[in-house]
Order: sequence, then structure tokens, then C-alpha cells
Amino acid sequence: MHKPLLALAAAFAAAPVLAAAPSPTPLTQAVRGDMPGLLAIYRDLHAHPELGFAETRSAAILAAEARKAGFTVTTGVGGTGVVAVMRNGPGPVLLLRADMDALPVVEQTGLPYASTAKAVAAGGVETGVMHACGHDTHMTTWIGTARRLAAMKDKWSGTLVMIGQPAEEIGGGAKAMLEDGLYTRFPKPSVVIAFHDSASLPAGTIGYADGYAMANVDSVDILVKGVGGHGAYPHLTKDPVVLAARIVGTLQTLVSRETAPVDSAVVTVGSFHAGSKHNIIPDEARLQLTVRSYAPEVRQHLLDGIARIARGEAIAAGMPEDRMPVVTPALTYTPATRNTQPLTDRIVAVFRQRFGENKVEQVKAEMGGEDFSRYALADPSIQSLLFRVGGVPQAKWMAAGGDPTKLPSLHSPYWAPDAEPTIATATEAMTIAALTILKK
Repeated sequence: MHKPLLALAAAFAAAPVLAAAPSPTPLTQAVRGDMPGLLAIYRDLHAHPELGFAETRSAAILAAEARKAGFTVTTGVGGTGVVAVMRNGPGPVLLLRADMDALPVVEQTGLPYASTAKAVAAGGVETGVMHACGHDTHMTTWIGTARRLAAMKDKWSGTLVMIGQPAEEIGGGAKAMLEDGLYTRFPKPSVVIAFHDSASLPAGTIGYADGYAMANVDSVDILVKGVGGHGAYPHLTKDPVVLAARIVGTLQTLVSRETAPVDSAVVTVGSFHAGSKHNIIPDEARLQLTVRSYAPEVRQHLLDGIARIARGEAIAAGMPEDRMPVVTPALTYTPATRNTQPLTDRIVAVFRQRFGENKVEQVKAEMGGEDFSRYALADPSIQSLLFRVGGVPQAKWMAAGGDPTKLPSLHSPYWAPDAEPTIATATEAMTIAALTILKK
């Protein structure tokens, strides 16, 4: 184990859990007092969403609020990123992150502050824009946490780095901030913490995964070559549609027959395009894949297997060497997010003490992606925790019998978290997590 990680583990193990967080009443009351103003900010952010790397208005709001709280603020980091630093004596460096971007989704929640924003997405098509993943709750919590920690400087010692990150939805924001000197221009953290709202938990409930929390996410394109011709004379062609269909079918054996049942993996062909007319066999077909995994070795096996299967099926179809499929993995990918020990146990114990056993539950890892992972992967000594805060309104949760499959999911045009308990719980949780790490 890396020496700084050993030292951090020893420090966590030695510190008493019961003394880690302040008495709940003053902090809870302070957060409650902040809520009217925070909800006004939340509704404004929700009504004015911005796509990745275009979050100028959102970033300006975060920057202004952090300056008012006494942070030293730098904007434009990694594009539109915000870095707010508060030095408060000797001690650890803690990084807290909120992501700022929204999605190209037309909102259908019917909320009085629903988004009517439009923007041009990456494909050049104008689209509606919505905070369908709840990043508006993340930004509002970031502001609430900054206010509380600034007001409680006598309770902690160390350096607090709070970042507003662009472009999480397209997997580029964390990488952009790191490449723009996040760990060289600003204090480098020993601990990084973030939360994400959840459409699978009732509002105000905290969820955590032990170990892997989110998956590796790879995008892969396959160009399947053929020899086109008349649909009435297939024997005179090399049909790329049939070959591509064989590839799609065989790819499923990567999970069902080549991945150990105890490991998790997904290979999904999300797009299959070929041809333009009924009676013409085209020269090529194009496949687009999303590939999900947790362990690095499973990820590599899937990527290698996709290339092997595409080539093998082409050989079986009699394709000449110059007509072999071209497999192109995306240049960037989102690495898996893993909650590290002993940080996870330490913070979860404090959450249970503060909120009660019935409000903190272990959840399963998800196959969605999160580029928050990059902040810890940049240095093996950094400990990391991404936890969940439920956003499902209690009445809707009860009506669904606690079955999240009967409720709008994240990225749904109908996703509308119960803002007050979600933001209040998240703000208190982020604050006590920070006080735990930065405890005097």
C-alpha cells in the first residue's frame, strides 16, 4: 500500500467515531434556516440549465456565492470549472465536488419553474435542455455546504477545496480540470468526496456502495465492410448487414460465456445503421456499442474480445483481408468509481450516528458512469467517496410501493426530485463529512 495511504488509514482508524461530527441540532437548524434562500437558488438553476462546457451562468452563480462565503475563487478551470479554496490552518486537504451540466432533454415535469431552455447539442441539432440528472441539487448543496463550513471555521482545521465541475454528462469535465492544473495550481487533496441525487431512494435517505459504485464506460464504433450489390443477387455480394448481425449476436457471448458469473459486464449495441433502399445490399454497416464493467481486467477482456469477434466473424463470412471490420474504441472513457477504505466506513458511521440507521442504507453498484473517479485515480494515495441522497417524493415512493422501476429515473424528462429534503440532507451530510475529515 502507498505510504501516504497507510498514514491516512491509520489516522482514520485512530480517531473516535462518536466525536467526529458536531451535535446535530445546531447544524440541522442552521441548514434549515438556509433552505428558503437555497431553494430560490435551486429553482433558478433548474430553470436555466446549460450543457457541458457551456455552464457559464451556473459557474458564475457558484463563484459569486463562494466569494461571499470567503473563499478564494478561480474560474475558467478546465473550460468553465470553478475552484474555491479556503485555507484554515494546518491539516488535510479535502476536495468537495459538484457537477454543473444538464442534459439535452425536453422537460415534461410540469413544475412551475420547469426549464424552457434550448441549446444546440454536440450533433448540431437544437434541443431542449433540462437538469434531468439532478445536478441542480448538487450545485445548490455545494453552495449550502460552502456557507456552513465558512461559518464553522472554528470547528475544523485544514484546507477545503470546493470545485464546480463542467461536463460530467459527457465524461470530459474532470479530465479537463485535472489537465488544467487542478492538482498543481491548487492544493492537492488527500480525500475527495461528492454526492449524487438518487431516483431509487426516498427523499432524504442516504445510500452508499461499498467498493465499486459506478462502472467503467467505453464507447466503441465498428465499421463492418462488405461488397454491395443487388438484393436479388446476394450471391454476387458480401453482405455487411448479415455479417454485422452475426457480430451483434456473438458479442453477447463475451458476457454470457467469457466473463465469470461473479463479475459484472454489459455489452450493448445501441445503434445499427446500414443501407438506404429495399433492394440494395450496401457496402458497409455501422455499429455503435456501449461497454460497461468494473474491474480493469474485465474491461480489457471485453475490448479485446470485441475486436476478436468482429474479425473472426468476418473471416467466417469469407471477407478478404482488406475488408476486415474496423473497430474504433473512443479515445476517452469514463473509468469506474470506487469508494475506498477506510474512508467509506468512517463517513458512513458518522452518517448513521447523525441521521439514524433507517436513513442510511447500503446500495448496489450501478452500471452508470461518473467521471468523479478521475480525481482519485490521479494519485493512488487519494481516498474517495461518492454517496447517494434520495430524491423521490415520499408520496410517490409510497404509491409505487418502494419499487423504483415504477418511478421516473435519472435522465427522464419527468424526473423531479423533492428538492427541500434532498438538498437539506445532502448539505448536512456533506458538511459533517467535511468536518469529520478536517476535524481539529
